[in-house]
Amino acid sequence: MELAELGDRICILGPSNSGKSTLANAIARKRDLPAVHLDQLYHMPGTDWVPRPREEFFALHDEAIAGERWVMDGNYSACMPQRFARATGVILLEISTALSLARYFRRTLFQSDRIGSLSGGRDSIKWMMIRHIAVVTPRNRERNRRTFADVGLPKIHLPSAAAIEAVYKEWNLQR
Repeated sequence: MELAELGDRICILGPSNSGKSTLANAIARKRDLPAVHLDQLYHMPGTDWVPRPREEFFALHDEAIAGERWVMDGNYSACMPQRFARATGVILLEISTALSLARYFRRTLFQSDRIGSLSGGRDSIKWMMIRHIAVVTPRNRERNRRTFADVGLPKIHLPSAAAIEAVYKEWNLQR
């Protein structure tokens, strides 16, 4: 599938540390689309990933999806229906749990200025996040696949790190 076939409002889904934000920024640069990182809307800036009040996040989310053009990364299933109602294309990333954990440790310990991080925020290794990656995410994989399968939009499934890398080359994207 060609990148342009996904339209001007692209949702990128996938497990934590699968490369959603990096891909969103690469697509944003290539297609001249605003990149929206849902983690930055969900969490308070200048914190160590402290969530905003739920209604505040929903308001920020709905404001972001109202735009005519965007590439948005993140899952947040509670507001997925309205996001899909506005989207023109969907990308589902999948990587192994082991790779997701390795990337989490690498980004937390060594990448203070990474794509998708919180403005002015701190980052630290959290048992809650390790549990989320190792226990919750594997249980959510099948739900994410069903959600993806049910979406009646142009879509592409990238089932491995190798497939993600291949699409960077195919679409001539720069990290």
